[in-house]
Amino acid sequence: GGGSSVKPIPDGWAPLSPQYGMVFDAGSSHTKLFLYEWPAEKENGTGLVFEIQSCEVKGAGISSYANQPQEAGNSLRECLDQAMKVIPPARQRKTPAFLGATAGMRLRNKTAADQIMEEVAKTISCYPVDFRAAQIISGKEEGGYGWLTINYLLKSFTEVRLRLSLPAGGVLGALDLGGASTQISFIPHGGVKNPNTSSSYQLYGRDYSIYTHSYLCYGQDQARKQVVQRLVVRTCLFSLVLPRHPCYPKDFKRTVNLGEELASPCTNQQSAIQSGPPERVLRGTGNFDQCQKVVLQIFNFSGCQTEHCAFNGIYQPPITGKFYVSKTHVPGTPGAWVSGQTLCILPLQLRRSYPKEEEKRLQNYCGNAVYILTLLLRGYKFTEANWSSIKFKQHAGDSEIGWTLGYVLNLTNSIPQGKKKFIHEFKPWVASIFFISLVLLVAVVLLVASQNWFSPGFGKEGSL
Repeated sequence: GGGSSVKPIPDGWAPLSPQYGMVFDAGSSHTKLFLYEWPAEKENGTGLVFEIQSCEVKGAGISSYANQPQEAGNSLRECLDQAMKVIPPARQRKTPAFLGATAGMRLRNKTAADQIMEEVAKTISCYPVDFRAAQIISGKEEGGYGWLTINYLLKSFTEVRLRLSLPAGGVLGALDLGGASTQISFIPHGGVKNPNTSSSYQLYGRDYSIYTHSYLCYGQDQARKQVVQRLVVRTCLFSLVLPRHPCYPKDFKRTVNLGEELASPCTNQQSAIQSGPPERVLRGTGNFDQCQKVVLQIFNFSGCQTEHCAFNGIYQPPITGKFYVSKTHVPGTPGAWVSGQTLCILPLQLRRSYPKEEEKRLQNYCGNAVYILTLLLRGYKFTEANWSSIKFKQHAGDSEIGWTLGYVLNLTNSIPQGKKKFIHEFKPWVASIFFISLVLLVAVVLLVASQNWFSPGFGKEGSL
């Protein structure tokens, strides 16, 4: 017949609700919200984390809101609203929420940075989540979390757990080429000699100690500003036209306001800006070799006091193992970049080759390619022998490569594992017996109460 039926639930452990975490990556040029999920049960103390949603915040990075900090907070609302639709209401207040700002905010003065961070914190704390913090993370943290992300997504930690030893070649190195800073992180042979460049993590029951360093002002956007700065130094202060820019495509023209272009702690050229006309014209020549010469000028290779050194006097052990490079924003393979023929060409040809790309990215293809090659070969000391060990990727599986997933992985170590509840099999006849027993119990209680009510002396004066 019709009607509903109760399905038996077998004896066993009740499944636990998954846990959630949300992290804003507030980069120098844009902000993105990532939503993660992991089972409440852990594996050797660390959660198995999955990216289930990402949301690009409209507008520029939060560091651009120095003059209107409240708008930095408001800009996050649309993505927060989307995330709250995905997280089950019962889990929302237990969902840790974090905003980490990177190099763009590291370059802001403290007053402006504090005001912006206060506004974004205020906005996130209005939502029913377990708001942990909105803070500027260090370059060391950014590099370390990025290293965790890549190795987790590419299952390096799984493979290591299956071995008795920890081969350096089995765990990948990470290179992050951001907008305002660049990070390098890997496990070197022989350990890390300088504790200032060392970070330690424990994942899935194993300890890891890595070399990691972040170079502020050497992300792709700030590197381009440093190149323009070098060109400004070489020109007459009152000339309307700057020297031809070898890193822009041939015959490309761009009018720049030097006050805006060089308004950064990475480019200390205030005197030159104030003395000359506010706007100048940049003309591209698309000359790969000349571009390489001016890019080399932003690095200091003579400041190394130790045997193992990258640039600007920073200690770095010799490169070892395979590396993944993220956020290159340059098409094609590095092998094709070397000639410069594919990227340092006429703007019209670039447009035909990459019809869907934004104009502002197209104009930077040539300079970015030269900069990345210079950074890797001259800065980080990769060679022809180990060049083939570098992979250029923006995603691994369904997840974006960045620091946020590594942060959540590390966070799950501090979140207590959920406790399971044992449930017994529930059969329909159990409900019938329970109901009959309840009726009998009520009848007995009523019977006893009625006997007391009608017993002699009950309710008379002085009987109490």
